[in-house]
Amino acid sequence: MFDLKGKAALVTGGNGGIGLGMAKGLAQAGAAIAIAGRDAQKNADAVAQLTALGVKAIAIKVDLKDEKACRAMPGEAAEQLGRLDILINNAALPFTTRFEKITPDEWRRAVEINLTVPFLLTQAAVPAMKAQRYGRIVNISSTAGRMVSTLGGAHYTATKTGLLGLTRASAKELGVYGITVNAITPGMIDTELTRESASHELLERIAKSYPIPRLGTALEVADVICFAASEAAGYITGATFDINGGDLMM
Repeated sequence: MFDLKGKAALVTGGNGGIGLGMAKGLAQAGAAIAIAGRDAQKNADAVAQLTALGVKAIAIKVDLKDEKACRAMPGEAAEQLGRLDILINNAALPFTTRFEKITPDEWRRAVEINLTVPFLLTQAAVPAMKAQRYGRIVNISSTAGRMVSTLGGAHYTATKTGLLGLTRASAKELGVYGITVNAITPGMIDTELTRESASHELLERIAKSYPIPRLGTALEVADVICFAASEAAGYITGATFDINGGDLMM
């Protein structure tokens, strides 16, 4: 039921960190992969790693601030891979600026990338998914969307909360076409970005406070992604999957 052979996925921010972990998980399940990122070298390195897993993999070089390019991306992925079944809205700006120092420009950038881009990509992916009566859209929110971010700023928390609202609203309207829309809210995941945002000592102290006293891994998040993207999750939509080691229970 979790076999994704014959399916094709687009993963934004899929050239590194948690995004690459998600892409690898989908590839190991058999899906062809399109990753989207703006760093050509990182894109090439990620494609090489994915191809080594035995699937077709491509990269789309894109600046997510370009609305026209965002709207074109699902179509480009479908054209190169032959179809598009799965969209993973993962790319985000994890700003850590404290509340009183957030500028209006930084606030707008967070809203644009973390919330508007997933809306644009979802809207653009619908025609292909609607035509085949099958689609799986997974929005990567955060535990911040459930409560408040440990390291991120107010704009990060606000946009990740908004993404959960977008998930529910789009799920309500798209389910009739065989398209499910769900969200995943990872807690503290052990990635390069996490390590850059806090000291080793702070991360160790935070992790020890969890019921499962460690940081999560990108591949553990990928396992949840593979379920949500599979036929096994066909009757689940508008849901939020928490993966946080017990940091938040609700």
